Amino acid sequence: MTRSLPVAARLLITAVTVAGATMAAPAASASGHAGVQRALDDAVAKSGAPGIVAEVRDGRGKWFGSAGVADTKTGRKRQAQERFRIGSATKAFTAALVLKLAAERKLSLDDTVDKWLPGLVKGNGYDGGKITVRRLLNHTSGIFNYGNDKDFFAKGVGAAWFKNRYDTYTPEELVRIGLANPPYFQPGGGFAYSNTNYFLAAMIVEKATGRTYAEELSRLILRPLGLTGTYLPGGEAKIRGVHPVHYSTLFSQDADPKIYDATEMNQSFAWSAGGIVSTTGDLGRFFGALLGGRLLPAAQQREMFTMVTTQNWIPGTTYGLGVFAQKLSCGVTVWGNAGATYGSWTYAMGTRDGKHMVVSQVNGDWSGLGVFSDVLAAEFCLAES
Repeated sequence: MTRSLPVAARLLITAVTVAGATMAAPAASASGHAGVQRALDDAVAKSGAPGIVAEVRDGRGKWFGSAGVADTKTGRKRQAQERFRIGSATKAFTAALVLKLAAERKLSLDDTVDKWLPGLVKGNGYDGGKITVRRLLNHTSGIFNYGNDKDFFAKGVGAAWFKNRYDTYTPEELVRIGLANPPYFQPGGGFAYSNTNYFLAAMIVEKATGRTYAEELSRLILRPLGLTGTYLPGGEAKIRGVHPVHYSTLFSQDADPKIYDATEMNQSFAWSAGGIVSTTGDLGRFFGALLGGRLLPAAQQREMFTMVTTQNWIPGTTYGLGVFAQKLSCGVTVWGNAGATYGSWTYAMGTRDGKHMVVSQVNGDWSGLGVFSDVLAAEFCLAES
């Protein structure tokens, strides 16, 4: 079994047909979530994941399941309260924050980048006067993803990762790395997943409010929802509190690569696009509120869930503003977001009304997206026997 980091992970880490009517996902029967537990066990036994957890929220309450370990050296088991890096699931937080500010009339989705960051996005085929905040959030801006810059990407592969893992980047530095590469297309010309979009969105948040992205995140989302296990670490390299070891192949393309402990690192390179640390419980609470319309006013909720077709991304998906819809193999559509970073993959998906949620995380980055497809199918497609 190859353990090189799959292309799908790179699309999430360096950055996932307009969806039709949402199908009602069948709730698990009173016998529990045995199918999900089997999928977790298979993720470890068949896919080689070091450990995996899942939390289900539905009309009956909460259920937590796990398989494998948090630490392969000690055999410590996974726990419900563990914190982990959530990667690009951060984008849902950033988009929700922007939409909250739009509701406060601090900014508009129709504002151009130039209005707030004049002259920053200019030259080399770019015109910030033609790129709106909306196009940043739904990845139709055409702006190059700084994470795909050849020289920048090379700093995070193999031995180079150890040399650079404590490096600190400013948002402006990373945006300029992205802009040094030509655009994928002109604004509105397609879909291209790009972390640069979400850095620019957060920089606009700071200009519009006069406060930091982290301060506004706490004011408008973390504190109101009581997300006490969630925080933006900035340059803080260690994960606070109880957490699993984050195991990574460091993008090795070897057929049987060595596995490393990538838990400790400075994620300023991910910031508003992928830097948040959270828990299964907090993610379930956040996405449940977001999907259920309990976080955003109706007008902003409609904007968030206005979907565009994706290209060269996760199959069967459409993308809104920081959220995506994914059609499962059984035809059921689920909604939420996902993320991949060194040593951690996360999926948080549920029904469109937010009443039935599944949050799952693997503390390794080589198992593939199939393990999450199996978990989602077990909960949303298959009736428990």
